[in-house]
Amino acid sequence: MGEAFSRLPGLLLPWYDGGHRNLPWRRDREPYHVWLSEIMLQQTRVEAVKDYYARFLAELPDIQALAGASDDRCRKLWEGLGYYTRVRNLRLGAQQIVERHGGVFPQDYDDVRALAGIGDYTAGAICSICFEQPTPAVDGNVLRVATRLTEDARPVSDAKYKRELTKALAAVYPATRRGDFTQALMELGAVVCAPNGAPKCESCPLSRICAAYKHGTQVDFPVRAAKKPRRKEKLTVFLLRCGDRVAVRKRGETGLLAGLWEYPNVPGHLDMDAALRQAEAWETHPSAPQTVTEKTHVFTHVEWEMRCYAISCAAQPPLFRWATEEELRGELALPTAFRILS
Repeated sequence: MGEAFSRLPGLLLPWYDGGHRNLPWRRDREPYHVWLSEIMLQQTRVEAVKDYYARFLAELPDIQALAGASDDRCRKLWEGLGYYTRVRNLRLGAQQIVERHGGVFPQDYDDVRALAGIGDYTAGAICSICFEQPTPAVDGNVLRVATRLTEDARPVSDAKYKRELTKALAAVYPATRRGDFTQALMELGAVVCAPNGAPKCESCPLSRICAAYKHGTQVDFPVRAAKKPRRKEKLTVFLLRCGDRVAVRKRGETGLLAGLWEYPNVPGHLDMDAALRQAEAWETHPSAPQTVTEKTHVFTHVEWEMRCYAISCAAQPPLFRWATEEELRGELALPTAFRILS
């Protein structure tokens, strides 16, 4: 790794200076902004994050505001981004900064790494971008660049390989502009040595030292271990309406979509008669279902096959919260998996 990597700063920094994406979170080096953006960008496209980033900062402009916000408000601001554990840990991390560091974002790598929801990648990104430390941020983009550069066929999920790569990159960080070097590596993987389709080798500043380009093996890297097939689950969901209100309930505080709101549901696919009996058991005094909808929602490791019954009800039992459309729009975080059934 060392010989090829030693040339990275000299090739990447001039390329980065020549033009890179103007992203909102690159406009300053404020740790809160970089932290928020890196958490939002996990498993999420850049274009999808931009509006969420602006809206989140408009309402919670600093660490103190985030630490003092309610779980429900944070989840509502995150609604639609998915992977809601991220925002729960973000709020917990802000509280840890207030409690342990007097509300000032820590600069020591180990202190940053100890915050809730922050792993090696995010800690490396924050410490290099915000504090100019030689701390690599090894994500999928950087792994793709590195494996193509060196034709390394080890699976990118191999923890030992990630440790070796992190160490090798740390050894070549320049004396200055360390944050720019981190972002240049990220940028190259995102827009040139891209994940989908053929890489843009003709415009890559590393093509002259890239082993995969030399041998025409770009599409063979990175090597990934075989994925396990997603688990499939059948679900019957109830859109119970009473007047201008709809029944929702809060999910448990652990597991998938923890702490978010949902439409009432039960495992399996019920037929219409069984669905009516279930609604009657909840004492909603239901009428015959008005519509039946079939939808599929895909999570990382599980796929929900949902059958949804829309039912008019004559009673509002306290078993559920009976929410207005206004409350669902402005207050209650309803995940996309359920919102697509409305």
